Amino acid sequence: MQLSKREFLIASAALSLAAGLRSANAATAINYWHHFASQSEMAGLAKIIQLFTAANPDVAVTQEGIPNSEYMAKVSSAVVAGGRPDTGMVIAERFADLTAMGALVDISARVNTWAGKANLPDNRWTGMSQDGAIYAVPAYAFVDWMYYRKDYFEEAGLSAPKTFEEFLVACRKLTDPSKNRYAFGMRGGAGAFKYVIDVMEAFGSPLVKDGQPAIDKPAAVEAITFYADLFRKEKVVPPSAPNDSYRQIMEGFRTGQTAMVWHHTGSLIEISAALKQGEQFATAPMPAGPKAHIARVAYAGNGIFKEDNVEAAWKWISFWGETDAAIALLEATGYFPASTAALKDERITGNPIYGAATQTLEFGRLPNSFVGAAGWSENVVNPTFQAVLTGQLTPEQAVDRFIEGLEAALR
Repeated sequence: MQLSKREFLIASAALSLAAGLRSANAATAINYWHHFASQSEMAGLAKIIQLFTAANPDVAVTQEGIPNSEYMAKVSSAVVAGGRPDTGMVIAERFADLTAMGALVDISARVNTWAGKANLPDNRWTGMSQDGAIYAVPAYAFVDWMYYRKDYFEEAGLSAPKTFEEFLVACRKLTDPSKNRYAFGMRGGAGAFKYVIDVMEAFGSPLVKDGQPAIDKPAAVEAITFYADLFRKEKVVPPSAPNDSYRQIMEGFRTGQTAMVWHHTGSLIEISAALKQGEQFATAPMPAGPKAHIARVAYAGNGIFKEDNVEAAWKWISFWGETDAAIALLEATGYFPASTAALKDERITGNPIYGAATQTLEFGRLPNSFVGAAGWSENVVNPTFQAVLTGQLTPEQAVDRFIEGLEAALR
């Protein structure tokens, strides 16, 4: 459920009160940098700190929220000029950049003697490790899936699409501009790059191989043509698509303007506050492309950024791997647990809405992670795809820009 203002204020007060009580008891003080921002995320963090404090009264955690867009810049400044936090959030997409700047402490020895490691399969550590060394403990995952209006689909006699071909058929059948109803909420504004890249890979084009650019131009052009034509030719997405980012695609789905939207488990709480699970909306795995079935499972974790209070810091980041902490975050935010022990909890296994995420864990891929990936995605892929939607570039010209930008990013 979406938090009320009163519930949010209570959660915020709990964070402040807990910090004050721990300081009074002269516990070892550590700080934690993160980019949680929403009310639900802050409520989940408050609950985790509450649970952690009860189990570890000798450690005082002070949290500091940093806007997502500023997080890497602040970490970089802290590494160069001093002022690193004790601990901080680590997401797979940024891992390569964080390790390249020397921001993270090697925690391999601690992880390898930690009982909780048994609940975290090898693929959880892939985006948190490099050259055999582990730098962060996986805490939760953003699992890609598709939300769809179950009531609209039943009315049209359709099932959730399993392939891009079925997806296009559903798009054509569910679109009715006279009713301001469109089949798909396309993200063409901020954050569009994620789905552009996914569609390219679904059509058979990799990005990087052995550290070198590897975009397959014919496959990439075919992919961009297919995806952009949902707006340009098929007109099965809202006219506002070139500028629509997260907020717009969510509002379109919540209000009934669109019948499908691609996102991840992290938006479940927001959608569930507006629509009834299993009646008005349901979830399904992302549809498969002609060459590959692409859905990301982006594990996020926490790392140690300096060794000043390493024992207390380790207690904090490893606590996120505990089942109680993972379920507390899931219930507040919809963020899926990384721990297999938590995944066996009846609060997950007993809820059909999570079935698509569980299926996706079987085939989902980690996000692409290479030095410069974030900058290339945000500064090259995003504006270039927008230019295709607005008619300023052809798909062929767009792919040429992708290739040129990727070559520059990998130099």
